[in-house]
Amino acid sequence: MKRLLPLLLLPALFITGGCRSAYYGAMEKAGYAKRDILVSRVEKAQEAQADAKEQFADSLQAFLAVTRVEGGELRKKYDELNAQLKRSETRAKAVHERIAAIDAVATALFEEWGNELALYNNPELRTRSQEQLAATRTRYTDLMATMRRAAARMEPVLVTFRDQVLFLKHNLNAQSLRALDATNRSLQGDISTLIAEMEKSMREADTFIRELKLAP
Repeated sequence: MKRLLPLLLLPALFITGGCRSAYYGAMEKAGYAKRDILVSRVEKAQEAQADAKEQFADSLQAFLAVTRVEGGELRKKYDELNAQLKRSETRAKAVHERIAAIDAVATALFEEWGNELALYNNPELRTRSQEQLAATRTRYTDLMATMRRAAARMEPVLVTFRDQVLFLKHNLNAQSLRALDATNRSLQGDISTLIAEMEKSMREADTFIRELKLAP
C-alpha cells in the first residue's frame, strides 16, 4: 500500500458533502485510492487508541496515588490530577475523531464499490466483486462496533475523573482523600475493562487491515 502523507489526510477530518467528494477525487488523482485511505485511517485510529490506553492507565496511577499524599502536597497533587484529566479528555477526543474519519471514507468506498458493480460486463467477475464487497462490509461493521464500544468505555471513566478533580478542588484535606478510596477501587475496574476493550479493538483492526490489503 502506498504510504499516505499525514498532511494530505488531515483536511479530510473536517470536510463534508461535496467538498469531501472533491477531496477524494484529488487524492485519487494523486495516486491514493479510497481503500488506501481507509487502511491508513484505521491505522491512525489504532495509534489513537494505544495513546488513549496509555494515558488512561497513567491517569489511574495518579488518581490512586493521591490518597497517599501528605497535606502540604495537596494543591500540587490537585494540579497534577487536573492535568491528567485534560490529557485524558484530549486522547478520548482524538479516538472519536479518528473513528469518524474512518466512517467517512468507508461510506464513500462502499458507495463507489456498489455503484461500479453495474459496470461489469462479465457476470462472474461482478458476482465475485459483489461477494467481496459484502464480506468487507461485514468485517468493517464488526470492527466499527468494537471500536465504538471501546470508545464508549472512556466517557464513564472521564466522568469519574472529572468528579474527583472537582471534589478535590474544594476539599483539599486528608479527610476528603479518604472519601475517594471507594471511588478509586471502582475506577480500577472500569479502566481495566476499558484497556481490555481497547486491546480487542486494536487486534480486530489488525485483522481488518490485513484482510483488506489481501483482498483483490
